[in-house]
Amino acid sequence: MPTAGEPGFASASYLRAKAIWRGAPVRRRKRSSEDAPGGKPFGFGRDPKALGDVLVTVASDMGWSVELEQARIIEEWPEFAGEATAEHTTVQGISHGVLQIQCDSTTWATELRRLRAEMLTRLLREYPDAEIRDLRFLAPGAPSWRHGPRTVRGRGPRDTYG
Repeated sequence: MPTAGEPGFASASYLRAKAIWRGAPVRRRKRSSEDAPGGKPFGFGRDPKALGDVLVTVASDMGWSVELEQARIIEEWPEFAGEATAEHTTVQGISHGVLQIQCDSTTWATELRRLRAEMLTRLLREYPDAEIRDLRFLAPGAPSWRHGPRTVRGRGPRDTYG
């Protein structure tokens, strides 16, 4: 008997379609209550589930697990960095896998840049699903005229102050 992929092999669906085309009566299978989306009243999978388990399932089905883990990092920044560091830093956001942290002085930014490798290693260990690749510590600076992802090169706005 020929197997799939060999000449002369006919699948079950092909034979059924050929029989219907020749005029054979179509037999339809009756749906039982067990096939319906709830199944039997006391069947498998009918037990109530904890709300936390349902939310984890929905978040993974919808693809929200990365965003929720990143939001958890932002929310738990004072516990992660420590109270003294958190007083002088604020999380600006996460962009393309880079956690951006605004420091209130250049001294804090420089010191945290020195600790970047240690902090990143700890961050990857404690929040593995957040997909953070790097930390960026921003020092305070002069106000920027750049707003948005697209900018035009040049001197910036003129005749603004006079």
